[in-house]
Amino acid sequence: MTDDPRRGVDPDAPLEPVAKRDRSTSERDRPLETAEGVELAGLEEPRDESVDLGPSLSGPDPAGPGSAVTAAAGDAPIRQASLWGDAWRQLRRNPFFIIPIMLLVVYTAMAIAPQAFTDKDPLDCNVRNNIVDGKLLIRGPGPGHPFGFDVQGCDYYSRVIYGARVSLTIGLLTVFFASLIAVILGSMSGFYGSWIDGLIARFADIIFAIPITLGGIIVLNSLNNRGVPEVSLALLLFSWPTMMRLMRSSVLSVKEMDYVAAARALGASDLRILQRHILPNGMAPVIVYATITVGIIIALEATLSFLGVGLQLPAISWGLMISGAQYRILEYPHLLFFPAAFLVVLVFSFILLGDALRDALDPRLR
Repeated sequence: MTDDPRRGVDPDAPLEPVAKRDRSTSERDRPLETAEGVELAGLEEPRDESVDLGPSLSGPDPAGPGSAVTAAAGDAPIRQASLWGDAWRQLRRNPFFIIPIMLLVVYTAMAIAPQAFTDKDPLDCNVRNNIVDGKLLIRGPGPGHPFGFDVQGCDYYSRVIYGARVSLTIGLLTVFFASLIAVILGSMSGFYGSWIDGLIARFADIIFAIPITLGGIIVLNSLNNRGVPEVSLALLLFSWPTMMRLMRSSVLSVKEMDYVAAARALGASDLRILQRHILPNGMAPVIVYATITVGIIIALEATLSFLGVGLQLPAISWGLMISGAQYRILEYPHLLFFPAAFLVVLVFSFILLGDALRDALDPRLR
């Protein structure tokens, strides 16, 4: 009779567990020994991959506001990205931004405090300064007068230095008000659309069809007095349409973004949406173009003065100096060279600055 292995076994007794496989056969079940000497079988040592997500809900962050998000892999700070912050980090390493800024600082100092560059009065003129060996000539550069004299016997160096004030004033004044008009009209046109857009756009097209030089000549010829305000006004009338178009297209692009729709859904007014969301994110193309336009306006002022329809004597302008030298270029080249050189460097500085700003503010060019 075969013995029944189940004989004598209580059916209600619990079954004994089946023997486990050897731990050494499974990498997963290999015991780990902690620092306290306690064996933990079948558990992996946890990895420190925690990320600090900023202040907790229970209280303020002890690191203070604006603390960087850090990872345990190297504790490298993660900065919040922004258009203007990224642009500044790129600009301060760009030599084509640093060089024009340094030149413009020098020109601005010449315009604000010309006495720091020369101690001579540009209006102190004496024809006797041009008498050489009993003959009335125009003296060129010499000791005490690095740029020589002009036809009237005025110190040419002091006149060139004082000429920076007029050129910068007209350029900055014209572009400031042109940008203001462009931002207001462009924002209204792009944001509201409909008949407002059509009316503003058609009016800008009419002004844009008139060449700025021709329009300036027509306006200035109708005025009896042609000083800095009059020349600035004449150039302002015809210099804003291009910036308005840039602002309009930028607003049309930005107003379709999700954050603008979210602000509108939260009940923000049109004025608040324009001020807080659209203008800060849509001004970059206008700033770039306005920077370049300053140099263009300065060159246009010199052109109008050279043609005899710009500033009038006794104003001190590089354009007037170049105009006075046009019949004496071969005989006395210094009359043309020095004011033209200062004018070219100033215009070129604004163009270089505008190009650097464009490269920094346009993400597609990074």
